[in-house]
Amino acid sequence: MISPLLAAMLLQTSPVAPDPAPAPPPPPCASEGHAGFDFWLGEWEVFNPTGARVGESRIERDHNGCAVIENWMPSSGNTGTSLNHYDPRTDQWHQKWIGSGGGAVEFSGGVTDGKMVLTGNWPSAQAPHQLIRMSYTVEDGGSVRQFGEASLDHGLTWQTSFDFLYRPKSQSAL
Repeated sequence: MISPLLAAMLLQTSPVAPDPAPAPPPPPCASEGHAGFDFWLGEWEVFNPTGARVGESRIERDHNGCAVIENWMPSSGNTGTSLNHYDPRTDQWHQKWIGSGGGAVEFSGGVTDGKMVLTGNWPSAQAPHQLIRMSYTVEDGGSVRQFGEASLDHGLTWQTSFDFLYRPKSQSAL
């Protein structure tokens, strides 16, 4: 016969089936909103409207998919990097551009009418309150158009500032 003390000790040392592990949560940046700039990911050659090659760009997701990072490598002039992220609380994208010529610019916006549209103040000595609006649009064949407009009157009127076509490196030789 087992004494109550021995029975209590046996119960304490008996293997108990562990609780099943909870399912892991989804990655923090796997939402549809976080995929808003996925069309821009890749290795690109960049051309102006006359077809002249103006540089290369590498765009990739990093930091567990929470950031989209562009590395701009122009044929001449200043290099730069943009750090882009989606804020699900505001449903807005934010971009911080840092160029090798000094200074930084911040943009914000989101997907509008099938385009990613970001706007920010890009001051210069000539225009301390120059508003820049950039639109990124997927083109036929998988290219991406980055169209920039500038406004010196707080967005009442806009003039073309730049117009780039990003072609996938594998297609640019065609």
